[in-house]
Amino acid sequence: MPRPTAAQLAYGSATVIFSTLAMLLLSQTRNGAGIAVIAVAALALGLLVAMTAPLPGAFHVARRTARRAGAGAQLPSSAGTATARLPRQRTHAGVSSEARVSEHSR
Repeated sequence: MPRPTAAQLAYGSATVIFSTLAMLLLSQTRNGAGIAVIAVAALALGLLVAMTAPLPGAFHVARRTARRAGAGAQLPSSAGTATARLPRQRTHAGVSSEARVSEHSR
C-alpha cells in the first residue's frame, strides 16, 4: 500500500477538523456519546476524502496509457461515422512473422 501524499494528508485533516466543528456547532450536543459519534463520523469522512484525493501523476499515467493504445483508436472528430480507426500493423523489414515467433519460442 503506497504512503499517503502531503495533499491527501492535508485534505483529510482539513475535512476532519472542519466537519467536526460544523457537526458540533449544528448539533449543539453536550454529552460524551454525541461527541464520540460526531468524532467517529468526522474521522470516517476525513479518511474517505483522503483516499479519494487524486494521486500525483494519475492524469499523466492515464494519458500515457491512452497514447500507447494509439491515437488512431480514438473516434475521428471530423468523420460522421461511428467507426474507430485502427492503428496499422507494424511490418518488420525482411523478417516474416513466423520467424519472429519461433525466435522467441525456443
